[in-house]
Amino acid sequence: MFKPDYHHIVDAALNREPKRVPLYEHLINRGFMERITGKRAGASLGKHLRFHCNFFRDHGYDTVSYEACVGSVLPHGGALARPGPGYINSAERFYNYPFGKAVKRYKLLFKPYFKALRRAMPEGMKAVGGVGNGVFEIVQDLTGYENLCLMSYDMPEVYAALFQKTGDMLLEIWKWFLDNFADVFCVLRFGDDLGFRTNTLLPHDDIRKHIIPQYKRIISLIHSYDKPFLLHSCGNILGVMDDLIEAGIDAKHSNEDQIASFSEWVDRYGGSIGNFGGIDTDHLVRMEDDELIKKVTQIYNYCSKGHGGFAIGSGNSIPDYVDPKKYLLMIDTVRRLRGDYESDTQEN
Repeated sequence: MFKPDYHHIVDAALNREPKRVPLYEHLINRGFMERITGKRAGASLGKHLRFHCNFFRDHGYDTVSYEACVGSVLPHGGALARPGPGYINSAERFYNYPFGKAVKRYKLLFKPYFKALRRAMPEGMKAVGGVGNGVFEIVQDLTGYENLCLMSYDMPEVYAALFQKTGDMLLEIWKWFLDNFADVFCVLRFGDDLGFRTNTLLPHDDIRKHIIPQYKRIISLIHSYDKPFLLHSCGNILGVMDDLIEAGIDAKHSNEDQIASFSEWVDRYGGSIGNFGGIDTDHLVRMEDDELIKKVTQIYNYCSKGHGGFAIGSGNSIPDYVDPKKYLLMIDTVRRLRGDYESDTQEN
């Protein structure tokens, strides 16, 4: 019988070959989980998180993916999810922005969530996640992407100070979170989509100068609690990967075959960091069943031996438009390859 053990994910994140290749997903849509199980998540916080945790356990995961996003508590935020300029569009608005209010809001709102997650966590499991949203996403949420690019030319001092102040805010939130809930989590992460299909969204030098130093502060704090750090970043970030590794990331998630095959990521960076993902989410939508089984098997066999830390799953996430049958086929193929069902037969 399958028994979850979060140490497999920890090994993968620390770039050690795990004894059992773990399944990993950055996010799984709640409605998708309900369709798979035929059950409702429940209205209360406790019921919802028990449903969430049990879904991961019952589908062969060693960990529960969970994060609480800073973007949900930002005063005047929201530009990341909608077109047009954000609230901060002048020096005056930046210097008067209530970053401290966001910290207070975060603690007040999410303390009950993290406590409920602790109570709901199944035996043998811990969570991967923590404080959601990275530096770049939060800055965009306050300024809007196009406005941020204009600010880099029109208001370079404010542009630079935005990243620094956002880093200060995140560091304060992460410190509170780690002091109170580090025991619930085995790998810490945030998502910060730095790129698109062909390049990064900001110039490489801007990322090196303004974003990565803030990452380094947060990663150093996380490491001081003896936890590995996983960066989730979509897009073509190959031009700054060496800088990210130097900043201290332990593992990386998100891949799209049109940018680079997962085996290329593993070949280039498997000697330095763990690699999570492998199955382009598009394959879970478009591939025929036999093609998908072949793809999952190829990735599993190539990456699971001699390539350091590896956890397998979608290259991005499981949105609600993914065919549940294709998702189940992916995880079923992995579980058969690693011997879950053979072990069940032997024990029965």
